[in-house]
Amino acid sequence: MSAGRPRPEARPWGFLLVALALLAVDQVVKAWARGVTGGVEGRSIHPLWPGVFELKLVYNEGVAFGLFQGAGVFLAPVAILIAGAATWYSFRHPHQATVNHVTAALLASGAVGNLIDRLWMGRVTDMFWIRAINFPVFNIADVCITAAGTLLVLHGIRDAFAKKPAQEPGLSE
Repeated sequence: MSAGRPRPEARPWGFLLVALALLAVDQVVKAWARGVTGGVEGRSIHPLWPGVFELKLVYNEGVAFGLFQGAGVFLAPVAILIAGAATWYSFRHPHQATVNHVTAALLASGAVGNLIDRLWMGRVTDMFWIRAINFPVFNIADVCITAAGTLLVLHGIRDAFAKKPAQEPGLSE
């Protein structure tokens, strides 16, 4: 085994480290955004790139992109299920590729990050706004979930185009 590759039994612990670190960053950034704005929704924090990318406090009581306002609290069981499944996967399959454990960590940390907001405040704190295209305001947890989804799709595409080993005639799987 090369020096640069983690031992398979270390991958689930790497999953926990990545998931907890991302969860901490998410919660610290959300607390910072609420603190800087005095918790006043719609207040601009700082235009990092005026007119293009700005920080603005928004609360979301719905689901992704602000859809279904008031229904976000119903996502709690889904978030718990997603985080639990990602954790189970990582510890049950330590020999899977490191990218699979990172993807699971992204998914778990994003789900738990927004779950904490929903359970604690009844709404999710968002602050990143791509103003140039008026993209819905989002947070670190949303980025984690989106990155995990992207990795899953890319992995699926790669697997779909990967060459399968030829089977010998007369053998079945």
